[in-house]
Amino acid sequence: MRVRVGYIGLGDMGKPMASHLAPAGFETTVCDLDESKVRELVAGGARAAADPREAGKHSDVLCICVPTDAHVRTVLTGPEGALGGIRPGSLIAIHSTVLPETIEEMAAAAEQKSCTLIDACVTGGAHAAAAAELTFLVGGDEASIEKVRPVLDASSKAIVHAGPLGSGAKLKLAVNTLTYIQWAAARESFLLARAAGLDPDIFIEAVRSNGQLTDLQLRFLALHRMPDEAASSEKFQAFSRLQMHTAEKDLAHALALAHEHGLSMPTAELVSQGMARIYRVKDEVER
Repeated sequence: MRVRVGYIGLGDMGKPMASHLAPAGFETTVCDLDESKVRELVAGGARAAADPREAGKHSDVLCICVPTDAHVRTVLTGPEGALGGIRPGSLIAIHSTVLPETIEEMAAAAEQKSCTLIDACVTGGAHAAAAAELTFLVGGDEASIEKVRPVLDASSKAIVHAGPLGSGAKLKLAVNTLTYIQWAAARESFLLARAAGLDPDIFIEAVRSNGQLTDLQLRFLALHRMPDEAASSEKFQAFSRLQMHTAEKDLAHALALAHEHGLSMPTAELVSQGMARIYRVKDEVER
């Protein structure tokens, strides 16, 4: 009998991740507010769910990849939430970048339905999701991880067991802190080289040669190599604003976790205030 996998959230990360499931042999059910994305996955072998409750009903493993803590709560415990339809014994994997306490709260709610919940955060970006080369940062017990491993393997190159429940979320916040600080450093050094009259390609050649610029950073710098006219377009601004809001949320979570443990992170605090500039969002009044 094929494992039934439900997938809720078909955004920049969720859609490519979910697209690997049906071809890998899983009986896949997908759910998203954007019906066009659902139709694309259905064309690839998945079935559509009208709401999260229906997705839960057809899942042995349910994957959640929505933007915020509030979205996670809604799709699981809301009026049409997945926990209203899920069967006892099912496993829920949260891929969203959320606070560890949100993971614990949702795990307690899942336990009331005799289900197990783990945090299985992702790192690598949309490019790696499309190429099935993500790294999963997982919190939970060994038995649960082994149950979900075949599903995670469909879109990943590595699975890192970070520790008990909530550890994957903590690790993801630490990783994202490094990522966004690197974005800021890459942007400023690139702009300095260009402002000083250097060929941007020469700058990139230098920092690629000495190992300071990764593939992810190189893709990020494409944002700052775009002509002003292209960067000002409505489509680009909508994309960048979404990235900015995600980054601000992630860094706010990281700073909250740091505060909880008595740690000062002044660099992360400063970077969190400059995400509009980092993503070329035109918002001169507020940022």
